[in-house]
Amino acid sequence: MKPFIEKVIQEKIGIVKENEPLANHTTWKIGGPADVLVEPDRLESLKKLMDLVRLYDIPWRVIGRGSNLLVADGGIEGVVIKLGKGLDQLEVKDETIRVGGGYPLIKLATVISRQGLSGLEFAGGIPGSVGGAVFMNAGAHGSDISNILKEALVLFPDGRLEWIKGKDMEFSYRTSRLQHEKGICVEAVFVLEKGEKDEIITHMQANKDYRRDSQPWKYPTCGSVFRNPLPNYAGQLIEKAGLKGFQIGGAQISTMHANFIVNIENAKAQDILDLISHVKKTLKTKYGVDIETEVEMIGRPKEND
Repeated sequence: MKPFIEKVIQEKIGIVKENEPLANHTTWKIGGPADVLVEPDRLESLKKLMDLVRLYDIPWRVIGRGSNLLVADGGIEGVVIKLGKGLDQLEVKDETIRVGGGYPLIKLATVISRQGLSGLEFAGGIPGSVGGAVFMNAGAHGSDISNILKEALVLFPDGRLEWIKGKDMEFSYRTSRLQHEKGICVEAVFVLEKGEKDEIITHMQANKDYRRDSQPWKYPTCGSVFRNPLPNYAGQLIEKAGLKGFQIGGAQISTMHANFIVNIENAKAQDILDLISHVKKTLKTKYGVDIETEVEMIGRPKEND
């Protein structure tokens, strides 16, 4: 790793931090260290970084704002690439917006609503980045990214930059092709609709208020943990099973919304994993339902745990 890190620093790619605790970069405030974390300062720097990753054959992965992500207590081998400043540009032209993968989704929804553009109201309370939202086909309140994405600019590990049409992203519930075809969404183009600014702002604020009043943001959380096993809803099944408030270590199934696990007291990733396992077993035993996680789990277990 040392020659790779020295080269990254030499090339002035952006912010470089060795042995960086990923608890500092996830909304759950959980996660061991990355061997090295790099935040590229522009697209050209990211491309140069990926060239070095290939040259030195370094394991890599990308994060945005760290929501919907559980990093193991042992951290992550190789380089963690964080998309943020430098990949957070925004351009608005009529009903079309072009935005960097590192742009915060909540901020985008707020800025766009004030310009009288409709279509992003659902995203007003989703604490992720644009790139992560495309990756996950993020959604809420009956809509999702697939409804507004025209195309996405994707950087592939071999260095290719390719625009992929929304119709070719293989979107389904909380899923896109980027989950099985490794690539980084560095930019997205959304097509919205003109509307009445006050109505749009009111609608988005109502969505924000609903999330604030019904979901637990007092403690660190990643967002919804489980995919809804339609036609059932994960939170309703977990609550019905009597698991609200169930706690392992510093992690607890929220007493406010059962599809959220909150870090109430210095929780470890293993606490979360044990809680997820308990929920899965309970729902399978009680209702015969196989429930899958929405949250992405990455990293290596901590030694001697």
